[in-house]
This record gives sequence, structure tokens and C-alpha cells, in this order.
Amino acid sequence: QAHLVESGGGVVQDWGSLRLSCVAPRMITSTFNPLTFNWYRQAPGKQRELVASITSERLTNYADAVKGRFTISRDNRRKTVYLQMNNLSPDDTGVYYCNTHAYGTDLWGQGTQVTVSS
Repeated sequence: QAHLVESGGGVVQDWGSLRLSCVAPRMITSTFNPLTFNWYRQAPGKQRELVASITSERLTNYADAVKGRFTISRDNRRKTVYLQMNNLSPDDTGVYYCNTHAYGTDLWGQGTQVTVSS
């Protein structure tokens, strides 16, 4: 079983909303809680880019392109990180990946596809 498992992607129309989830099923909470988690995305033909981050203290950071539209949050009890995405546009289309650094290495999920149609 993977360390990070994303879900929640899909096809949505312009100005629509989606909520992505990233669960860490193999982690114990004492490992999960201190970690910073990131959401990245990769659009077709483009490099992977950082979208949002959340620290253990729930400090957040966002790419300029998503500020005011996306919200990252975490539920330590459920070992889950969320990305609420509102007012989506076709420019938000891509594969969204969850990431953290644990066990001395970078961990990535398999990604979840988000497609926004105009």
C-alpha cells in the first residue's frame, strides 16, 4: 500500500469546485502530525508546480495562481490533507499530487486527475 493516496479528482465545469483528499494510511499519527504536506500539480506539457503547503502548525502557503480560490487543510486524526478548490478554470487542469518528506525521503502519491472544461 502506498504511503500517500490521493482521491477526489474528476471532471468539472468552469467555475466549479472539487475537494481533493490525501490520506497516509501507513503512517502512525506521531509520524504524520509533525510533517509539512504539499499539493503539487502537473499540467500537460508543463513542469510540476507547487500549489499549496501546510505545516504542522497549520501555517499555509499558496501559489499566486490559486490564492483566494484554493484552501489547504489537514485532519491529523484521520491522517488526511485536503485541498478545497473553488472557482476552477481550465488553467487548473492537471494531475494533482500530494507530497511530504518522511523516513528520510520524499513521498508522493499516485496523483489524481482534475479536468476543468470551459
